[in-house]
Amino acid sequence: MQSRGVARNSLGLSAVRSCLLLLFIHLSAPVEARRVRGGRAQTRRVQQQQTPPPYRERVEGAESFPLDFTAVEGNMDNFVVQIKNLAQSLYPCSAQKLDQDMKLHFLKNVSVTCNDGSPAGYYIKESKGSKRWLLFLEGGWYCFDSQTCESRYETMRRLMSSTKWPLTRTGRGILSPQPEENPHWWNANMVFIPYCSSDVWSGATPKTDQSDYAFMGSLIVKEVVNELLTKGLENAKVLLLAGSSAGGTGVLLNVDQVAEQLETQGYTGVQVRGLADSGWFLDNKQYKFTDCLDTISCAPTEAIKRGIRYWGGLVPESCRQAHVGEEWNCFFGYKVYPTLKSPVFVAQWLFDEAQLTVDNIHLTGQPIHEGQWRAMFAPACLSHELITRADWTDIRVKGISLPRALHCWDRSLHHNLHINSSHSHQKHVTPPVRGCLLQLIDSCPWPHCNPSCPTIRDQLTGQEMSVIQFLKHMGFDVQKMAQQQGMEPKKLLGMLNNGN
Repeated sequence: MQSRGVARNSLGLSAVRSCLLLLFIHLSAPVEARRVRGGRAQTRRVQQQQTPPPYRERVEGAESFPLDFTAVEGNMDNFVVQIKNLAQSLYPCSAQKLDQDMKLHFLKNVSVTCNDGSPAGYYIKESKGSKRWLLFLEGGWYCFDSQTCESRYETMRRLMSSTKWPLTRTGRGILSPQPEENPHWWNANMVFIPYCSSDVWSGATPKTDQSDYAFMGSLIVKEVVNELLTKGLENAKVLLLAGSSAGGTGVLLNVDQVAEQLETQGYTGVQVRGLADSGWFLDNKQYKFTDCLDTISCAPTEAIKRGIRYWGGLVPESCRQAHVGEEWNCFFGYKVYPTLKSPVFVAQWLFDEAQLTVDNIHLTGQPIHEGQWRAMFAPACLSHELITRADWTDIRVKGISLPRALHCWDRSLHHNLHINSSHSHQKHVTPPVRGCLLQLIDSCPWPHCNPSCPTIRDQLTGQEMSVIQFLKHMGFDVQKMAQQQGMEPKKLLGMLNNGN
């Protein structure tokens, strides 16, 4: 075993050396060209103790790391740093996948488990030297009673058990280690926390002889943070708790808990922030009423009311106090968000597929006004989940991509620290940064009216669908909806087709 490890390490070092050598050869030609002008060699100016150009995060376009070869003789360490930065930016040997995947770690505290009692855990890719940490909560609906949980265990066991989790995971979107795909967070410490508690990351109930399942989502988040404090999180400057779908709702339920956990343990220098993607669900009345027989058909309000009792679900204390006896309200974004202390960025499709599903089609989009969210990105598209898409940089609102909007928000919060360092006020005093927009909401009123919207595909066949095909597939009634909107059915169809 030891010899295999040595061999792998040797291969890895050899690959890195080869990459750097290729880069050096590739870059040496332009250097020589710069030394000769008009056929005469120019004397190089060697500046002793010269500081390399500062790193600047990419806003749009290709990443750029200026190389100063005149500093080589004066400071070899700075030159090596520049070479490493360029190597990370270009990834010329990416085919060799040099430790870019996140690796599985099971929790040391074995009492914190998945639904079936198997150990909970997380995937991590550390970035030595980085003081930014991104913790991602996976999504995947929920179950709310013994019947729906039994069905879920039979059909989606990986969301209730860790027994068949792979040893590694490849990050996509905001979890990608590649700067072309992830311009501003590619070099952060990445942590992916698999969803195996089926409780929207809220439960704190262990499995017992009387209960078939454990619901420990809230405790899993807490325990992962505790373990990461032994891996460098204790020295972090920023912790971004992100999540999609049920994981996005989990961010709203846990971001203040994480901030308080770190503060209580004395880590007051860590700025905790939230990024909730596609987790802003609404307690709408269903377009077509159905019995609450399964997760998909059950109205969100009724499902959460049943679930919070079944899970022993926890909600943020400030929200609990605002809804005593009706804590289920805290699972809905517009009700929990005003009670949060931590800054939270909300990314939400205006026509979210999951919301349309539980509404049995309620084609009005998300009811949004600009005062509702401090920082938001809301494209008028039919889709679900955004930040882990490989093409997330392509989707734009008012010409601005989500990575750019997040970078602006990041800068605004950094600027805000110089104004008010109080954790309890960070969310409410976020000032605009010059050239940055923090409230990006599409103004066109129909699904897919934004030309940058992603292609709609049938979830079973993978075939491309038009907007009309998708809505009909979901049971959309053109006649009835047109009547509700006070227009002719032909006009409504025309508007929807133009949005395709």
